[in-house]
Amino acid sequence: MKEKNFKILTIENKSEEKFLRRKTSDFDFEKFSKKEIRDLCQEMRSEMLKAKGIGLSANQIGYDFKMFVAGLPDKNGITKFFYVFNPKIEKTSKEKEFLEEGCLSVPEIFGEVERFKKVAVSGQDKNGKYIKIEAKGLLARVFQHEADHLNGILFIDKAKNLRKFRDNEEAISLREIPRSGRI
Repeated sequence: MKEKNFKILTIENKSEEKFLRRKTSDFDFEKFSKKEIRDLCQEMRSEMLKAKGIGLSANQIGYDFKMFVAGLPDKNGITKFFYVFNPKIEKTSKEKEFLEEGCLSVPEIFGEVERFKKVAVSGQDKNGKYIKIEAKGLLARVFQHEADHLNGILFIDKAKNLRKFRDNEEAISLREIPRSGRI
């Protein structure tokens, strides 16, 4: 992996949006050294935190492979980070709920998205070892959001009641956002 100047891709740039809407390839552990994988995890974590995000998929920073990082604080305020390669949502709860979401690749836009309350995600850790994570609540939502990213789906494709927030302004309702997500 080459040194990369990380930048989060957004739908504001049409070629970046086109890339974000493509389904990503499987991550091939044979093509990367352990150091490259460790560096990728550290850089993605750093970029996510710098952007004040709680999840970031590899394609959001220009990589065409299935990998994401997620980080949420526990009840003691200590953030636990998850690095998932080749994720698959294996199981979902019957229960769903609508909650507001935003996205680092869709600046200033928020909307209500229906997602499963609980999921089981399988994949590989940064050493290529098989993992299965059962998640509920916000972590389950983040996993679903990032898995969608890796399949070329943006939250605005599923959201209702989309709103745009501008600096120090109230939300502006976006009644006619095309389902293609072009804003």
